[in-house]
Amino acid sequence: MKFKVSLCVSILAILGGLMSCRQTKNKSNMIVIAHRGASAYLPEHTLPAKALAYGMQPDFLEQDVVLSKDNVPVVIHDIHLETTTNVAHAFPDRKREDGKFYVIDFTWKELETLQVTERFNTKTQEAVFDDRFPIHTSTFKLHRLQDEIEMIQGLNKSMRKNVGIYVEIKEPQFHENEGKNLSEIVLSVLETYGYTTRKDNCILQCFDAIELKKIRQEYKSDLFLVQLLEIGYLDEAFKDKTPQQMIKEIAVYADGIGPWYKQIIDGKDKVKIPDFHKIVTLAHQQNLKVHAFTFRADDLVDFSSFEELLEVATTLHLDGVFTDHPDLAVDYFKK
Repeated sequence: MKFKVSLCVSILAILGGLMSCRQTKNKSNMIVIAHRGASAYLPEHTLPAKALAYGMQPDFLEQDVVLSKDNVPVVIHDIHLETTTNVAHAFPDRKREDGKFYVIDFTWKELETLQVTERFNTKTQEAVFDDRFPIHTSTFKLHRLQDEIEMIQGLNKSMRKNVGIYVEIKEPQFHENEGKNLSEIVLSVLETYGYTTRKDNCILQCFDAIELKKIRQEYKSDLFLVQLLEIGYLDEAFKDKTPQQMIKEIAVYADGIGPWYKQIIDGKDKVKIPDFHKIVTLAHQQNLKVHAFTFRADDLVDFSSFEELLEVATTLHLDGVFTDHPDLAVDYFKK
């Protein structure tokens, strides 16, 4: 009888320990977004970087989207190519007067011939981040938005998970000036793959407030929309408005904001709007989620460790973080 009691106690202790571990693992509701994939480890916005990021178990993978000449939505951070591909060598005569090679000037058939590499400085030809994947090595390619969605949905099925997509409409006004409607094309692709409402595991973001309003009000999109904010980049959209006025306006058409974390730490960087560091509190008062960018272990600035930097996300009461190091962020917030 004593043996049975002892055994029961042991089992209860083990179960209690397991429950304790489970509770500890889920103690944080912080959303982790893999910024351009596992971009600290493999060239950004490549399918290998996205597959690696997926294995790190973030909540979302990010996709920046621009259009090709033949209206193919391409996953790439910039509207031009020379900082992450070999376009200058492959198509030396295709640059514009400003010296840049624009995605929109190339067909998808041409774009898929390019080699993608770790981001580098076109003047010095040196990597932007010294300790990341060596530039101009191995084989990486550009891919379409649909290619990435199919890979993520396929992995969700085979691995029985539900990792979401976090799509950015890149420079819609530039595309409009070129006679193209980026938002309509992206929304069409998302609808094809089942992303149409806030209940679907898809978030759509944009820096352009006018465009994001149009997506909600004119295109009648019911997706979860996030207004990206980088003061200095959006001065015209929110000119002469206080943080309170700006947030109230955003709350009419969006579900969240995406500020640059360096601009919501009091006294940091180039904040032009007084009291902008209060933006998180103001957003929460309007029931907006706050997903800040970009947390990097190799860009600590005034912090002594990545853990100390991530603690800022907790201190600021953020709802989510974009990070080049999704594995470290998941370990910190989830485990």
